[in-house]
Amino acid sequence: MNTTRTLCFVIAALSSYAALVYRLCQARRSWRDSAYRTLIATLLLQCLTFTMGAFAMGGKSLLGVGNLAILIMHLAAVAFCVSAQIILLRWAAADEATVRRTRYWLVSGITLDVLLTALFFLADGPGRPTSDFDGTGEPLMLTYLLVFIVSQAVPCVTIYRQCGPYARMTDNATLRQALRLLSVASVVLFLYCAARTVNILTAAGGVDIGAWKVAASVFSAAGIVLLSLSLTNSSWGPSATRLLEWSRTYRTYRALYPLWRDLYEASPDIALEPPGASVSDLDYRLHRRVVEIRDGWRDLRPYIDRTAGGPDGAGGPDGAGGPGREASEELRQAFTEAAQIKQALLAKRTGTVPHDSKDAGDFDDRDTDNFSAEVAWLTQVAAAYSKLGTAS
Repeated sequence: MNTTRTLCFVIAALSSYAALVYRLCQARRSWRDSAYRTLIATLLLQCLTFTMGAFAMGGKSLLGVGNLAILIMHLAAVAFCVSAQIILLRWAAADEATVRRTRYWLVSGITLDVLLTALFFLADGPGRPTSDFDGTGEPLMLTYLLVFIVSQAVPCVTIYRQCGPYARMTDNATLRQALRLLSVASVVLFLYCAARTVNILTAAGGVDIGAWKVAASVFSAAGIVLLSLSLTNSSWGPSATRLLEWSRTYRTYRALYPLWRDLYEASPDIALEPPGASVSDLDYRLHRRVVEIRDGWRDLRPYIDRTAGGPDGAGGPDGAGGPGREASEELRQAFTEAAQIKQALLAKRTGTVPHDSKDAGDFDDRDTDNFSAEVAWLTQVAAAYSKLGTAS
């Protein structure tokens, strides 16, 4: 159990140091911003909290004072929560009300740290076994532990309550993402507070809950990782969004390939430039692929039999490979058109022109001016085409 708890402290500490280093790389251009300096202070306190936590798990005294690492961890955690609350206030506004609330949180944090320090020494914290800090029936030590938990739970609640309204107030998409992630982190950290309270009270009552004690450490590590991500989101968020968009575009580009390939083989003139494997300028290549599929589809119209490939026979005479009868109408239509394309490619190779062909009109009244809608539709047709197999 101690190994798992130590690992959780190490994970939380590493995520804190990673966030700190990442933010320090922006010091040259951001240091004059007071919100940035507050953020750096928050991350430093976060690093100190979990470094002391990992050190305390080793059971060694710090500077010759027993359990001093635990006290420093708790004091830094209070200061860290206060600092995180101040950051949230500054993200939301920079008015007189924000200054008053900042002052309130600073006074509250200092008061709590003084109270915890006094309770620690009054309860003979340096002379107690480390296990007492997991829960004990001794009144002063129990009070110390419960005051600490309350000092952590209250900021979690206030941050969660503020994140939603603040996210709706801002027009900054990156800040909205950070606030939403921060609200999730506050929920997970509140679960840590709840689990830690259960640990303390059950230990005080002499009840052993066994391996469930580890839940608090797991919630703490998960919450701090999420918090570290939220506090650095403004830097990596836009890059992550661009990467996600690129990934979606690439998946769509690849999904259209089987349909495009067979249309290109049937009508090589549809390609503006020779096909290549490069994915540079992917947006342009996706546009070209859609245009070329549209042109290849149009070239096939004299060979597309209007009467063939109905929804129930999309996969052939017996419907093999087609959608089930419970499928949506749009999906059934995608299979219908994929089957017609497949048959038309075969007809073009053999020079067989059907009596009733689609040699006029456009894509069954599809809105080809809406590029996103057209890509979504062609992706469905390409997926159906792949399931039916390439033309032979």
